[in-house]
Amino acid sequence: MSRHVKDLITRDLARRLEGVEDALLVDVIGLDSAATYRLRKELREKDVRLMVVKTSLAGRAAAGTRLAPAFEGANGPVALVWGGEDFIALSKTITKVLKGGKYDKLAARGGVMDGERLTPERVEQISKWPSRAGQLSILVGQILAPGARLASQLNAPGGALVSQLDTMVDNASGSEAGESSGEPAAGAEPAAGAEPAAGAEPAAGAE
Repeated sequence: MSRHVKDLITRDLARRLEGVEDALLVDVIGLDSAATYRLRKELREKDVRLMVVKTSLAGRAAAGTRLAPAFEGANGPVALVWGGEDFIALSKTITKVLKGGKYDKLAARGGVMDGERLTPERVEQISKWPSRAGQLSILVGQILAPGARLASQLNAPGGALVSQLDTMVDNASGSEAGESSGEPAAGAEPAAGAEPAAGAEPAAGAE
């Protein structure tokens, strides 16, 4: 391959990979054209793209980008895979395909995430992380939990106070009811104009 042709391919690869920062590498050597077509179709349904590249040319095209570490130490043809909802979802998808048994010649070659080169073992570990939706659910739960605990703590004393006030009101009402129905206090003078009790002597000076 002449240098001119290599430069053309490199520029085309750089254009196609523009904006791609996280990706995986898989070995598709041994897959026939029919199996490769099925694999591409299956991945496209999950918004994942697969492109077979020569590592030396892909490394040149990715030079100076966060994708470059993926090709360090790699050689020969390899399939670059990227896309999906996020890198975790991509890792889950590829790991599931690798373990599905439909493409027995397919093998993991690693990848790159946030500019860090990943081994196949590391990719499998990442595939076990919670998805984006799962992470958001966990985050929301962590944010709401302290508020729920605080509300519970604030409501508990308020409930106790209301109960105590209700008890005091009930007790006060009972006391007032008892006083209003009781006999006059001992030693109280009869009201003006009232007849003296039978056998009682009239007061001094009374006729």
